[in-house]
Amino acid sequence: MKYQSQKVAAYYFYCAMALFAAQVTFGLVLGYIYVAPNFLSELLPFNIARMIHTNALIVWLLLGFFGAAYYLIPEEAETELHSPKLAILQLVLLMVGASGAVVGYLFRVHEGREFLEQPLWVKLGIVVAALIFLYNITLTVLKGRKTAITNVLLLGLWGIALFFLFALYNPSNLTLDKMYWWYVVHIWVEGVWELVMAAILAFMMLKLTGVDREVVDKWLYSIVALALFTGLLGTGHHYYWIGTPGYWQWIGSIFSALEVAPFFAMVVFTFVMVWKGRREHPNKAALLWSLGCSTLAFFGAGVWGFMHTLAPINYYTHGTQVTAAHGHLAFYGAYVCLNLAIITYAMPHLKNRTPYNQVLNMAAFWLMSGGMAFMTFTLTFAGVVQTHLQRVNGEYFMDVQDQLALFFWMRFGSGVAVVLGVLIFLYAVLVPRKEVVTPGMKTETVPAE
Repeated sequence: MKYQSQKVAAYYFYCAMALFAAQVTFGLVLGYIYVAPNFLSELLPFNIARMIHTNALIVWLLLGFFGAAYYLIPEEAETELHSPKLAILQLVLLMVGASGAVVGYLFRVHEGREFLEQPLWVKLGIVVAALIFLYNITLTVLKGRKTAITNVLLLGLWGIALFFLFALYNPSNLTLDKMYWWYVVHIWVEGVWELVMAAILAFMMLKLTGVDREVVDKWLYSIVALALFTGLLGTGHHYYWIGTPGYWQWIGSIFSALEVAPFFAMVVFTFVMVWKGRREHPNKAALLWSLGCSTLAFFGAGVWGFMHTLAPINYYTHGTQVTAAHGHLAFYGAYVCLNLAIITYAMPHLKNRTPYNQVLNMAAFWLMSGGMAFMTFTLTFAGVVQTHLQRVNGEYFMDVQDQLALFFWMRFGSGVAVVLGVLIFLYAVLVPRKEVVTPGMKTETVPAE
């Protein structure tokens, strides 16, 4: 760690990991409710548990982004943060708002818009926290060195804040409501979040591979151009069936099909950087998470997104378990792995120690990723069966759900694997190991007397 103000990133990472544990726990509860519908039906109805699950996902990912920004911007700008105290104040506002939202959900106080259920006072608090954050990091960048990484990261973070403003407006017209809703939901995850992802991955490649900055910058700008070109008009694949003009079926189909390109470019980028660098960095776990991020994002967001993004196919698969399969692997690959990569890389520096428990950390990667891959395949098969029985044969929704019970049990099993992987990851990152074994060293044995 080069700058003392980078320490604030650790607080963001701690809060992010706590919410990550809560998020997957509620996900496991939801998976069990699918196979035992009356489980906690009085205490915690399915819709409330799902709100907490999805909102915890969004908040902990954002906390990870903010922590990553507070960690890498001082190094990139070669200067201390403008105000570490403002960073702590921002974290307090975000955690108070998140806690208040959860308490409200438990007492059925929410706005009902999926992902944007937060009461107005919470949304206004989020806006204030975002303004503090943007003020803090922008002034830090302006007084220091400007790099491609800081430029792209700032563009993405400003985009997150600006497009969230559409969450404050809830028009009475349902079509307009859905259009503005997608301005937040889609342009976040398939637009400005991709810029954040590309910037953090570029920083990781610089640190882990030692490749020249000029090479990384060229790749970074190319990926950003592809992401914005495809992602903004790709929003149209959500407009097929909400009452918008028919030309959106063509625009959405064409541009969302092209959204595979930036994710494929990220895969090529990360693997080429590792190949070019040929550097033996001690933090193998961070490198594994980085490579896993680009690869699983390509499959989850790119391949699985492409599978049902064309209008003639989406007509049948829209809202089925195929959508759930795409959403789970896309979020896990693109953003969960990204946050776990930067946490794995940064925490040893923030705690002033060498990377430790790397074997456990890498085991957590394979367990989580394996569980998520199995969940994705399970939900894909369930979605295909559901599409045929419900949308083609015309069977009733609940009758079809009964026939998918086997898939839901398998999904629950994969969820158990993911939760175990999360617990192992948290242990590997937070708990120091008692002894250090240097690779390649032969241990001596004392013969028994």
